[in-house]
Amino acid sequence: MKDIIAGINKQFENRVRLGIMSALMVNDSFSFNDLKDLLGVTDGNLASHLKALEKYELIVVSKQFIGRKPNTTYHATMLGRKRFEEHLNALEKLITRK
Repeated sequence: MKDIIAGINKQFENRVRLGIMSALMVNDSFSFNDLKDLLGVTDGNLASHLKALEKYELIVVSKQFIGRKPNTTYHATMLGRKRFEEHLNALEKLITRK
């Protein structure tokens, strides 16, 4: 018998990581502050989850200055998009399983 949760990706089990990837799947990029506001998390909490996703090469970080202010944005990588779609498909199969 197949394991019905085999396709669920452990890197997306946390609600913050799920929220980050969901936001990045439907937007080209998101700034740190916008993600923080959207998800309602602290700087440290968000930063730790972003680092984890970056470590697995699921997101990429872009740093630049707008005027004199630093601006950090995040983008989903092609690998990140693929893994997240696989994760969503596995969840859908689990939910619709009869």
